[in-house]
Amino acid sequence: MVDATVPRDTLWAAAHAERAALAEDLAGLDDAQWAQPSLCGRWTVEEVVAHLTAAASTGRLRWLVSVLGARFDPDLHNARRLAEHRGTTPAETLDRFRRVVGTSTGPSGDTAAWLGEVVVHAQDVRRPLGITRTPAVASVTEVARSYARRDFTVPSRSTVAGLRLEATDGPFATGTGPLVSGTTLALTMAMAGRVAYCDELTGPGLPTLRERCASS
Repeated sequence: MVDATVPRDTLWAAAHAERAALAEDLAGLDDAQWAQPSLCGRWTVEEVVAHLTAAASTGRLRWLVSVLGARFDPDLHNARRLAEHRGTTPAETLDRFRRVVGTSTGPSGDTAAWLGEVVVHAQDVRRPLGITRTPAVASVTEVARSYARRDFTVPSRSTVAGLRLEATDGPFATGTGPLVSGTTLALTMAMAGRVAYCDELTGPGLPTLRERCASS
């Protein structure tokens, strides 16, 4: 499904900008920092970056072949593509990521979801590293809207079902029910299942959201 609100070229430009910002943030890491656990499951910082390179290098046909080869196991599919795009050293992994900063490739036409890949995974590595760069609110707003519409790359819509979300720094608002409020980024990361960001949110719906994030 193609995003009907914002032109795809605008969403891709935002993805390119967020990738470039992340590459800049990673330039001075040492080996210990590259091996730091991220917020994304068992992946290290380097593995998350390799995953982002894979996502930016995989069109519809390659994605379908990979998923079929993995027998529709998304974890196996992701692991194989991550290994394919990880370098022999962190410096090589970063160099491979830099090469795809400006690509506009994705397995489907839901460009906001692929913008979400870099917005969420960038924070997955920045937060453990103590890097405080915040993505553009306009970009994160489009990811939040995409996540609120449906479950796709993450079970985001299910995570916030029956809750009212309102951003304190932008126009994003969705749903009905007990309120959860905070920055657009914190709401988006919580929709992506990152329980650490619940600490930045408030409202009577927060206990429900925190429980769902912790179990996702």
